[in-house]
Amino acid sequence: MTKKREVEDGVVAEDAKRQKVMDHSSPSLPPVAFENPLLPLASYDDDEDDEDDGRRGHTAEQVINNGGNKEQNGYSSDDEEDEDDEYHDRNQGKKNRAIEIRRDCPYLDAVNRQVLDFDFEKFCSVSLTNLNVYACLVCGKYYQGRGTKSHAYTHSLEAGHHVFINLQTEKVYCLPDGYEVIDPSLDDIIHVLNPRFTQEQVEQLDKSRQWSRALDGSDYLPGTVGLNNIRETDFVNVTIQSLMRVTPLRNFFLIPENYQHNRSPLVHRFGELTRKIWHARNFKGQVSPHEFLQAVMKASKKRFRIGAQSDPVEFMSWLLNTLHTELRTSKKGSSIIHRCFQGELEVVKEMHNRPIAEKRENGEDGEHESRNIGMETSTMPFLMLGLDLPPPPLFTDVMEKNIIPQVPLFNILKKFDGETVTEIVRPRIARMRYRVTKLPQYLILHMRRFTKNNFFMEKNPTLVNFPVKNLELKDYIPLPTPKENEKLRSKYDLIANIVHDGKPGEGSYRVFVQRKSEELWYEMQDLHVSETLPQMVALSETYMQIYEQHQQ
Repeated sequence: MTKKREVEDGVVAEDAKRQKVMDHSSPSLPPVAFENPLLPLASYDDDEDDEDDGRRGHTAEQVINNGGNKEQNGYSSDDEEDEDDEYHDRNQGKKNRAIEIRRDCPYLDAVNRQVLDFDFEKFCSVSLTNLNVYACLVCGKYYQGRGTKSHAYTHSLEAGHHVFINLQTEKVYCLPDGYEVIDPSLDDIIHVLNPRFTQEQVEQLDKSRQWSRALDGSDYLPGTVGLNNIRETDFVNVTIQSLMRVTPLRNFFLIPENYQHNRSPLVHRFGELTRKIWHARNFKGQVSPHEFLQAVMKASKKRFRIGAQSDPVEFMSWLLNTLHTELRTSKKGSSIIHRCFQGELEVVKEMHNRPIAEKRENGEDGEHESRNIGMETSTMPFLMLGLDLPPPPLFTDVMEKNIIPQVPLFNILKKFDGETVTEIVRPRIARMRYRVTKLPQYLILHMRRFTKNNFFMEKNPTLVNFPVKNLELKDYIPLPTPKENEKLRSKYDLIANIVHDGKPGEGSYRVFVQRKSEELWYEMQDLHVSETLPQMVALSETYMQIYEQHQQ
């Protein structure tokens, strides 16, 4: 009996010693300290992830791929999390496991590119989390994880769908076997998930006239693709299509390395949308700006949201200012936004030093009144210029009802000649004079068509006559004298023209854009894209325009 107890005590002591050695030889992994700037968009809590994080501290997994380098990212590590369920329970001592890599997966013929759509938010369709999400390449649905208790693993068993791609790391796996698949035939899917451009490709975009073909056989022009109207989001679509014509801005966002250290989700979503619009290997001929709209809703605190019509002028102003704020490196620093759109105005403000009612009580004449007028001169930067339309005639006879009032663009540009007086009422009655002291590379003009009174909103139907090419500003407004060795660049060409159709507060927006490679004009309204004549561009109720400065 005593001998038996000694043997048992020896076994226990040996097990304890083995366990102690094992604990010292396999220290727990430090937590991943990299933060993904896009993760703050997630607003869901998932209990599974908390459990996975707890288990992850007890295991280490070695990924054999090109010398054993382990890839870490802001999501839960897909190569650690999914094997833990099985190993922690079955074999406590076996800590390291290699991921098998195969080039011959028998299920690749089941991949269905027709159902793949990476434009929408990357959330698991079951748990609604954006951590460690995989897309099923057979049915197109999103599922979380890849371990034996994960939703993707369950889907592979229930539906018989075996090929999945990690939406963050872009690695392809076969489930339930769990091995990684490396096959050149999957490269097109990876390019659609995350389009990439080299500097040489970016420089050739405005020279290429080549059409692309979608999977359904339809042809589309990269950069001139339709945008899905998710619900009354046409004001966003026309703004995006207009900004895609601004070459320096487009080129900046096509190369993610330009803003890779930026933490703003809005900046990254705008870059993703820009790359998808200009990608030549899309599976379909249109793009859904769903992820960008979600970032806009969050950044604007639902000032602009899906399902509520808004003003493209207000959205353009908010978007440019927000992107500038997020991209600048210091408080007074510049950004690609200001380099493209910022100009300067000299503002002369005349206002009475004392209220008018007080002067009338004192019985002051005009000579005393002129002495009480104060003048302030200041310099003000601008990203766009607002032009006032002349009011339409109040009373018209039968014949005049058929006549649409028209005004040349040069007449309403006189507001900025430094002499024309503009009267304002708020915050105090004042007389303003504006003069342009610095012209931007891209000039944004918007016509103030809508006026709101106490009862309703009114739309001014006046047509503006404007040149499509060679808008020469120096003939109509005084411009600053250029510095030595500099040439006065005052000639502009129209590249985008946003139009409003319908009643004020309702209606819809469409945009005319120019494609530089062919110098052709296209009319775009959500998903509809059609070629049009330059003469048709000027025959509509223009609301906002972008002009490009001649560089020669």
